[in-house]
Parts: sequence; structure tokens; C-alpha cells
Amino acid sequence: MKIYKKYQLTDRDLDRIIEMAWEDRTPFDAITKQFGLNEAEVIKLMRREMHPRNWRKWRARVQGRSTKHSRKMVDGVDRFKSKAQRHISLNRVSKRKK
Repeated sequence: MKIYKKYQLTDRDLDRIIEMAWEDRTPFDAITKQFGLNEAEVIKLMRREMHPRNWRKWRARVQGRSTKHSRKMVDGVDRFKSKAQRHISLNRVSKRKK
């Protein structure tokens, strides 16, 4: 698949992208920031990796959902993030030093 070659994604990266896409509160912008895939590419990846019935359920749930699109989120709403989250999720972005 072109996406795999373009972004040189490992199996671990794919698993994390799918996990993030399934999470209701993780916006597509977070996936873009960490892995470089835009929303359309995430949708293609999910369609390829999931069973058709599960993909349709996911797509119906995600479509139009304000929490999956940063621009549609309510301003001033901050989410709690555990200090252990970096160790749990192994996100590349959360490990960067500021």
C-alpha cells in the first residue's frame, strides 16, 4: 500500500494509529502531528486494516464527530492527561523534550 511506503510505518506504528483512530477523544490532527497521515489517509488505512462491518461502524461513529476534528471542538475545554500517559502510549510526540 502506498501509505505504508510513503510514511515508512512499522507494525507498531500501524497499531498505534488504529488505536488512536478508535479513540473518540483523539482528533485526526493528533495523528497527523505524530505520524504525518492526514484524515483521508487514516480513513484509507482503517478501511484496509479492518473488517468491512467494523469499518462501517467506525466510519459512522467518527463522521461529523466534533471530538475527532480539532476545529469543531469547543474552545477552552482541556482534557485530563495522566502523567503516566507517555509511558503507557509510547507516543513519539509526548517523549520530546521541550
